[in-house]
Amino acid sequence: MQTENASPSPKNLGLPVDYLEPRWYAAYTSANHEKRVAEQLGVREVEHFLPQYASVRRWKDRRVTLQMPLFPGYVFVRLALRDRLQVLQIPGVVQLVGFGGRPYPLLDNEIEGLRAGIRNALRVKPHPFLTIGSRVRVVCGPLAGVEGVLVRTKNLCRVVLSLELIARAAAVDVDAADIEQVS
Repeated sequence: MQTENASPSPKNLGLPVDYLEPRWYAAYTSANHEKRVAEQLGVREVEHFLPQYASVRRWKDRRVTLQMPLFPGYVFVRLALRDRLQVLQIPGVVQLVGFGGRPYPLLDNEIEGLRAGIRNALRVKPHPFLTIGSRVRVVCGPLAGVEGVLVRTKNLCRVVLSLELIARAAAVDVDAADIEQVS
């Protein structure tokens, strides 16, 4: 027996739970449209994340520090798939990244690691995507719990944070005492 004011369950709507639960997705954008897309997402009140880094450009008469997208061509959005049209209708958005025509969510810890690094003003910069190397976990500091690949350059330890779905990576300099090897 069903009551009159019972709310429909996901089964009653015929929608999988994935369509109702907010997850992080990568929105692929037209070239150089990342900032405009992020602005429109803000206007539409869609939770989004556009990681940026400072890049010093040298022109003839001066040097300028620009904020550049850490992952050119991508803006990250958190939404339930049923609301994806809010994103796909924005000029400059090409598609949500996925397989077989179906958007595929990113891992929450990948996005949260990037957000923590940028929020705490760590020096984050683009890095070539790595699949091989020593896996490490940051054990203290603002990136505690984040895993990545260790790269040593001169006297620095650099942790490369990879987003496998879009085959892009970013590097963060860390102290050697703040990391441990992952088995």
